[in-house]
Amino acid sequence: MCGIAGLIDPRLIGRGDMLRAHARLMADAIAHRGPDGWDSWADPAAGIAFAHRRLAVIDVTPTGAQPMVSIDGRWVITYNGEIYNTAEIARAPELAGRAFRGTSDTEVVLESVAARGIDQTLADLNGMFALAVWDRKTRTLYLVRDRLGIKPLFYTMDGGAVRFASELKAMNAVARSSAAIDAASIASFFRFGYVPAPHTIFAGIHKLMPGEIVSIDSIGRSSRRTYWSLADVVEQAHSFARELSDVEAEDRLNDLLADAVARQMISDVPLGAFLSGGIDSSTIVSLMVAAGKGAVKTFSIGFPELGYDESRYAAAVARHLGTEHEELIITAADAVAVVPCLPDIYDEPFADSSQIPTSLVSMLTRRRVTVALSGDGGDELFGGYNRYALTAKILSRILSLPLVTRGAIATMMKAIPERAVDRLASLLPDRIRPTQPADKLRKLAEVLPCEPQQVYLRLVTQCLQPVRLANGVPEHPLGWERFEPIAARGDRLLWMQVLDTATYLPDDILQKVDRASMAWALEVRPPLLDHRVVAFALGLPLRLRVRNGETKWLLRRVLERYVPREMFERPKMGFGVPLADWLRGPLRAWAEDLLDPSGLGGGYVNVEAARQMWTEHIAERRNCAYALWTILMFEAWRRRWAMIPRIRQSS
Repeated sequence: MCGIAGLIDPRLIGRGDMLRAHARLMADAIAHRGPDGWDSWADPAAGIAFAHRRLAVIDVTPTGAQPMVSIDGRWVITYNGEIYNTAEIARAPELAGRAFRGTSDTEVVLESVAARGIDQTLADLNGMFALAVWDRKTRTLYLVRDRLGIKPLFYTMDGGAVRFASELKAMNAVARSSAAIDAASIASFFRFGYVPAPHTIFAGIHKLMPGEIVSIDSIGRSSRRTYWSLADVVEQAHSFARELSDVEAEDRLNDLLADAVARQMISDVPLGAFLSGGIDSSTIVSLMVAAGKGAVKTFSIGFPELGYDESRYAAAVARHLGTEHEELIITAADAVAVVPCLPDIYDEPFADSSQIPTSLVSMLTRRRVTVALSGDGGDELFGGYNRYALTAKILSRILSLPLVTRGAIATMMKAIPERAVDRLASLLPDRIRPTQPADKLRKLAEVLPCEPQQVYLRLVTQCLQPVRLANGVPEHPLGWERFEPIAARGDRLLWMQVLDTATYLPDDILQKVDRASMAWALEVRPPLLDHRVVAFALGLPLRLRVRNGETKWLLRRVLERYVPREMFERPKMGFGVPLADWLRGPLRAWAEDLLDPSGLGGGYVNVEAARQMWTEHIAERRNCAYALWTILMFEAWRRRWAMIPRIRQSS
């Protein structure tokens, strides 16, 4: 995994020195993604330059360095990611007789493009990737992002000029003018806690969508198309699905996951895995051990002061599986110390508070290994989120009640003091006691008065009135129309899973992990997001996803082959932090500074609404932690990135 960047600038045709200088500035801005070296390539006649920051994982010798030119000299690539089936691709008939210079996956991808074309190559790739390929013959640039959006890629076009990069900070290292903030993106951010693709916080800068190709020709004409569609995959899976027995489904999933994990264990540098002791990470580690490729290193963090400590569960699973386990005990002070660093790590506003423990576990893991496997994607694919169980078990019944009845129930639920809810929940046995019970009850109360189609949107909303908070600026359109055929099928749970996989997973979860891990030059691979596993999982009937209120039913059955059920059977904890208490305690001074009415928001934030939430939260009249964190992350980002001059291009 690495960092990539590049530009096309007609004004710099014939000026190779300036092209390379600009490419170097962009690469330097993302040096953390690739500490093992850097290089650039330029074609002055075309006014184009590529740059690459290298994290050497496969073929750590100079033959794996990028940017790389194909043997025939026509194609040039700069690429971020890992491909796990290059051995099969290299055996394709069209590549017979090619004398590969090294053993890197980059070279196989490049020579496959040269021999078989972009489309055939992408159809065959199994991996995570963001890549730029330049066709020197047709003078066409191809920008491509992997199917699930594991790896990020940004781009912008300004007249005939083009820039692209792995992170926004590289995009703005060399700019013709200061990038303007997109006010609609702020409203969308206030709703979701992230800026949804294809938008970014800056007007005119875009994210590639998962499974998308952007083609740009020599005169600046561009086109966008998908080479893989999640909606199409789900439709096809259900069109051709046959009714599997429980045993058949379990065998099939076990085989798919075992193959995905074994493929992703390929590395020329030390490799390990995140282990929380939960279902997803425990399944991945179990299959790593079963692969028999040597001792498996596992890593977890514990934070007992915060009340979200899963380290003892991780340690128990590690002992059972016989891994070389290491854990780091984090204090509240350690976690709070990360907060001021977040705007540098996340150079676009980002407000998933689990970014804090994710950054800490990445830091710990990088001390021992360069590559780590993770369990990301398990909740979306196999129905693991609490909202799925809520939908399958409770909401489907409650939403059949008259709206006035639901409104009355919601009012009564909201009237229960949060501390009383927490006290009552503390009386429950550990195995059924939910984490953050008051917060969960509040969310349930807020969705009860909603119409069925609005329930999902409310469940994923950070701020209840994002448009008001953004001073009346409307949000970007949701763009969920492509999933309407799935909604029409009547499987509300599947519709939610697909929406999460298409939006929340790439825009929140995967970007959180990418930035947190790459800040420490750690490559993280998610085997559950092998596209074959995705197609299988989202084609499963409801009974294999959630059964009798039990989420991840089928994935649990696979894990039981390797780990006793009692080791992982407990309420879902998540990877969060106690925001409500922190904002009233150790983070209060930091928050007060950011929420100072004299400077808050730069005109983009409704200061009165934000201050009202803060006042009510501090007085413990209302828990506004998530909404406040979203506002605070925007303001922290704005002060770091939107109030500094951009470096201008030389003419």
